[in-house]
Amino acid sequence: MMLLPAVVLLLTIVILPFALSIYFSFTDQRLTPRPIPTRIVGLTNFARMFADPLFWKALANTFVFAILVTPFQLALSLAVAMILNAAIPFRAFFRTVAIIPLLLPMTVVAAIWAVMYRIPNGPLNSVVQMFAGSSVYVDWLGSSSTALLSIVLLSAWATFPYQMLIYLAGLQEIPQDLYEAATLDGAKRWQRFRYVTWPGLRNVNIFQLIITTIGALKLFTQVDMLTKGGPNGATTTVIHYMYQQGFLSQKVGYASAVAVFFFLVVCTIALIQRVVLRNEEGA
Repeated sequence: MMLLPAVVLLLTIVILPFALSIYFSFTDQRLTPRPIPTRIVGLTNFARMFADPLFWKALANTFVFAILVTPFQLALSLAVAMILNAAIPFRAFFRTVAIIPLLLPMTVVAAIWAVMYRIPNGPLNSVVQMFAGSSVYVDWLGSSSTALLSIVLLSAWATFPYQMLIYLAGLQEIPQDLYEAATLDGAKRWQRFRYVTWPGLRNVNIFQLIITTIGALKLFTQVDMLTKGGPNGATTTVIHYMYQQGFLSQKVGYASAVAVFFFLVVCTIALIQRVVLRNEEGA
């Protein structure tokens, strides 16, 4: 009985909508009502999806984003966590400041970074002009070569505090006796990190890698607010492509096919990571 509310909520907002998506993926369902009744079209939506070059570009962009942002974000999170775990002055204050990005909605973060990326005289371009001249600027979001990297930088800054807090908890679980023993044995700072800190964070790293990868694959808000998938599809992701097809073009059946296929892709990636990166208990 205590589990019943959670089970009902899970069925209502997760399982039932996904089940409907599976059904809609085999139909020509539209977002708004129409005189013609919905028809079963079989695998037509999936065939059309696989034949669309924009879908494959969105899929490639999604994977490139995940490959770029995941190690960068985890490295940043671990570095900040190690600094905040050390005995530094005003440590409590810096810990509070470090989680500020996590407290801001992604829409607010995207608006802030839109100002940072402004051309020709935004804050980042002002730094560029200090070294390259007053007439030089970078079109951070308007160039195909820099747009996705700009989204990577924004996303890493916006969400790294979550991973940082997990790393901080993991660091505090490592026995200090190990560090003291390593110091007595003459281990340098890098050796203590390599042989004490990194092995002690093994299970934490597995968890972080899985949740960060899945989070990166769901990229949408930053792209929708800053680039709309441009320029020339350079920042289109699968979720944004699905949104365009389902809500802007009102092709719910086709968007459902994209959702089902991408769900299977994400599940496969998560299972592969889980099998390859088993924790110490082998679970």
